[in-house]
Amino acid sequence: MTALSDFDQAFACCPLVAILRGVRPDEVEGIADALIDAGFTLIEVPMNSPEPLESVARLARRCDGRAIVGAGTVLRPDDVAAVQAAGGTMIISPNANLDVIRASAAAGLVSLPGIATPSEAFAALGAGASALKLFPAEAASPSVLKAMRAVLPRDARVLPVGGISPDTMQPWLKAGAAGFGLGSALYAAGYTVEQVGTNARAFVAALAAARGA
Repeated sequence: MTALSDFDQAFACCPLVAILRGVRPDEVEGIADALIDAGFTLIEVPMNSPEPLESVARLARRCDGRAIVGAGTVLRPDDVAAVQAAGGTMIISPNANLDVIRASAAAGLVSLPGIATPSEAFAALGAGASALKLFPAEAASPSVLKAMRAVLPRDARVLPVGGISPDTMQPWLKAGAAGFGLGSALYAAGYTVEQVGTNARAFVAALAAARGA
């Protein structure tokens, strides 16, 4: 299977990306286990975390066959190769850097760039983006997403990221969100494995409830 088909399968199972900004290599495996036990299948280690590539490498080994692992805040094409060498298959960025998107696509990796406008969204898709990250979601709204969905390709997946909590998911889903990237409401530096597990279960339950509403 390809990285994209693996991602598609994991996304269909649980379209929530766990953003572990600030996580340390010595704690990342336990946190990942808690996330996977709660139902998560997509895990991101931002590049501005301590020793991010070491965390990605540990996760790639620990989560093999259980979750898709990648890096976030990837800002340069050189970083794409470094993440791939560490075993990561998802390249997530806060911006729509077309060089990063093309490098990711050329390497057979999953590309999730950040976009804020239809122009950025179409450019990112044209460069080979696998899905789109609406970031920061706090600066947008479900109404903005609904308007974008009216013109974007039907199969383009858009994930609001930024400020998402369990009780704010339903309006975004109604507007056409395919999933979410989850940051400090799920994990922040210093959170225990137990805290992360509790938060993760709350998000999974909220997603199921919102989809069924």
